[in-house]
Amino acid sequence: MSAWVQQEAGPTSSAEIKKSEPRGQEKKCSWASYMTNSPTLIVMIGLPARGKTYMSKKLTRYLNWIGVPTKVFNLGVYRREAVKAYKSYDFFRHDNKEAMEIRKQCALVALEDVKTYLNEEGGQIAVFDATNTTRERRDLIFSFVQENSYKVFFVESVCDDPEVIAANILEVKVSSPDYPETHRERVMDDFLKRIECYQVTYQPLDPDEYDKDLSFIKVMNVGRRFVVNRVQDYIQSKIVYYLMNIHVHSHSIYLCRHGESEHNVQGRIGGDSELSPRGRQFASTLHEFIEEHKLSDLKVWTSQLRRTIQTAEELGVPYEQWKILNEIDAGVCEEMTYEMIQNTFPEEFALRDQDKYHYRYPGGESYQDLVQRLEPVIMELERQGNVLVICHQAVMRCLLAYFLDKSADDLPYLKCPLHTVMKLTPVAYGCKVEMFYLNVEAVNTHRDRPLDSLCEGINFDCPDEANDCFRF
Repeated sequence: MSAWVQQEAGPTSSAEIKKSEPRGQEKKCSWASYMTNSPTLIVMIGLPARGKTYMSKKLTRYLNWIGVPTKVFNLGVYRREAVKAYKSYDFFRHDNKEAMEIRKQCALVALEDVKTYLNEEGGQIAVFDATNTTRERRDLIFSFVQENSYKVFFVESVCDDPEVIAANILEVKVSSPDYPETHRERVMDDFLKRIECYQVTYQPLDPDEYDKDLSFIKVMNVGRRFVVNRVQDYIQSKIVYYLMNIHVHSHSIYLCRHGESEHNVQGRIGGDSELSPRGRQFASTLHEFIEEHKLSDLKVWTSQLRRTIQTAEELGVPYEQWKILNEIDAGVCEEMTYEMIQNTFPEEFALRDQDKYHYRYPGGESYQDLVQRLEPVIMELERQGNVLVICHQAVMRCLLAYFLDKSADDLPYLKCPLHTVMKLTPVAYGCKVEMFYLNVEAVNTHRDRPLDSLCEGINFDCPDEANDCFRF
């Protein structure tokens, strides 16, 4: 029996029976899993170089982060498996019957994999990332959806801005497996001809006649305008809201924790303590960091706890306080050390080590709760320019897990040391990470996984091609 459930007599109602269950036997599932009552297939539509894969990957990352198991099925991957060597745009000509048959078979194989994922592997949403530019192909997909009793939502990306198209080709397609050579002019020429092949048979969604009964969103010119048609359910409305908030202009997000606090020094969690002397030194050094990097247009966000506010006050710039950026609520364990928790509530301490993501402090929050709380912050970060978020360890882990596509299992063990700034810059299909240690000593508040299991999260000690570490 948990230390938090005390009863003098046996339970007499179903609610009491549920209360009396050991906390280790409580059902662990995402709040977001209640959003879906049947599997959904998201079908991308659009000419090449319109950002379909970019949107597919971002949308999948977001849905997985909020707890909806989602996977992308990119038709280009299946096509490259079937045809090992890409030669030229001729493969995409509508009068190339042999190639057309190969492409159709690849689509059918991909849809079978979608079926396996949704029916047998616990998936709730599949994203079919392909051009799907003809009604014939979309009708085939719709028949597949009806046969399997899935829901379907179409996402069409329309862009007629030549500068955006050219930038997409150069940023993404030049490094595509289709083009092992790096001669930009030849790649650009071939890819533009490939687009022309698709334009011959392209049939955009028709919201007024042919497609008026379908559920879809049209995204025009990278989010300048939208058309939304017949949204069916809550998860589709969340997809629409997310797609209407993401943008593609260049920006960076800076994440750091507050300066070292008095509670950090004492090993206590939570609370609302002030900065330690080293924490105040970090705040001053953070000001120098911002000036050196010429971040004059930077927005600064903090929580409503004193340690983040005191850190921001040293910067000499306006800042916004967000209550939803407050640290995870440790409930009755607030302001205790881990040793105190282990001695006072040994069962609770053990339960948290067994499943740190889903474990909820009695009277407090879990990491899963925190992800739900932080969703509005993600939406704001997606549509802002350069932002510095001064936050807390658990909050920073949740934000990092979104941008770096980390699983719920890894999220609670991501390393977010004090007095280190992380710069996240969204790139084509991911996020570039740069880390800056500001040379102010601080205590280590990180707890490794139990039994010394290794964390697959961010390693601040071993920079690689994706993670560059700097000292300031």
